[in-house]
Amino acid sequence: MTDTRKGVFDYDTHSVSAADTLTPADRYQELFVAVQTGRVFKDSKTFVDCAPRIDPEQILDNYRTRCHEPDFDLVAFVHDHFSVFEMPPKEFVANPNDSLAEHIDRLWPVLTRHPKHHPRHSSLLPLPHDYVVPGGRFTEMYYWDSYFTMLGLDESGHCELLRAMADNFAYLIDTYGHVPNGNRSYYLSRSQPPVFALMTDLFEETGVHRASDYLPQLLKEHAFWTEGADRLRPGEAHRRCICLADGSVLNRYWDERDMPREESYLEDIETARSSSRPAHEVYRDLRAGAESGWDFSSRWLGDPTRLSSIRTTNIIPVDLNSFLYYLELKIAQLSEVKGWQGCVKTFRAHAEARLAAIDRYLWHDERGAYFDYDWTLQAARDNLTAATVTPLFVRLASDQQAARVADVVRDRLLAPGGLSTTEVSGSGEQWDRPNGWAPLQWMAIRGLQRYGHDALALQIEERWLSIVSHLYERESKLVEKYVLRPCVEHAGGGEYPLQDGFGWTNGVTRKLMQEDPSHEAHRCRAGQCRVD
Repeated sequence: MTDTRKGVFDYDTHSVSAADTLTPADRYQELFVAVQTGRVFKDSKTFVDCAPRIDPEQILDNYRTRCHEPDFDLVAFVHDHFSVFEMPPKEFVANPNDSLAEHIDRLWPVLTRHPKHHPRHSSLLPLPHDYVVPGGRFTEMYYWDSYFTMLGLDESGHCELLRAMADNFAYLIDTYGHVPNGNRSYYLSRSQPPVFALMTDLFEETGVHRASDYLPQLLKEHAFWTEGADRLRPGEAHRRCICLADGSVLNRYWDERDMPREESYLEDIETARSSSRPAHEVYRDLRAGAESGWDFSSRWLGDPTRLSSIRTTNIIPVDLNSFLYYLELKIAQLSEVKGWQGCVKTFRAHAEARLAAIDRYLWHDERGAYFDYDWTLQAARDNLTAATVTPLFVRLASDQQAARVADVVRDRLLAPGGLSTTEVSGSGEQWDRPNGWAPLQWMAIRGLQRYGHDALALQIEERWLSIVSHLYERESKLVEKYVLRPCVEHAGGGEYPLQDGFGWTNGVTRKLMQEDPSHEAHRCRAGQCRVD
């Protein structure tokens, strides 16, 4: 796809491969099914990231011609017609003399990808500029990951790369109407937590662009998340919008498709088979869970021990609605800068209405915290999660609410290594105990600081940096998630092995280290495990 636009953003994609917006399942049809169900690769994501060696239509024709031959070898056919997707390899060896901050600074070029290297006809969606990937199996740019990654890019002085990613996100919204989960065709049917408004703050703070330059894209993102809301009656739902009994409208996670995720095809089929519900419902809820970024967690399950009990689309999440409140407030603020008074009035009203609904449905006064709401059961969920800090992070909580959340976090979610994701252990899901995640630490620390709960924020910060530095000393790397206690055990759970790299861990850690120059994390070195 070629899109050039004059003005603030540079969208010239002449030099990169054109987008193939058909997903691998749509493009390769029965060949796709045969490859995924035949376990040609151990990981379902491998095939959907493969690059075709010849025109995809010719590959499908060749398969249809040959697949019924007695000696047909599917594995050989696939390797003859596809190459496993790999970016040009970059040697990287941790330097034992590097501090943790220096190690992170050296990692950014390793995690940076260049669109001109995109293979033709692959599932990668072209971007106009360089971008940073998480690492490991994740070889594309992800939406909400990138915000937390950008925090570290800023701290490491990569202003031009930050500018490039800013333009990439504006391009995605203008091209597709939303930011996809990641820049892959099979991610187009869903997004991720809408943090573009938070990105615009960072862009303005760092001098990349004025936040008001992004007002058209912010409006488009809001339209994506609220499409159909104005036509709903109480008790009705449409895509990402729910109209509650009193006429309030709040949002849920969703996906336009109700089939197995292509990157987890066989896994989703097996999950649906173990459920008594119609398979398409399970698939939709799995996909919606992926849009949440918390894939997966007991937070979305009816039975914490069974992924097949997932019910994401029945749940109105605290964090999603907090981010949308911030988006609406940001649009109102930036519209005032532009002098668009009608827009100011409209979006202030949207934000006020959402805040009232959040207080009514997601704030639980008896328990002193924010909880997700099951709109089909018309009841608050009973599982406390780290999402309860998001209203503090976007400043929608009252001082009294923030104080009570701080007490709950201290009593129930604080762990030796930082902020726990949930209170549930033994679910087998990666967004549950004992795992901790960089973005949740950042939002808790910043949210608590914004309401004056500095001591608790500092506890979370110090404990998280200690866990990260402990593993760095032992294994010379940063990883996507951590067990929140000093141990030799790696974080586990979920659908794939632990990944190292790792974008958002690098970003949050680099930013926190700058803010805490006396922390012991500054003194650790790769592979030099201390003896306590």
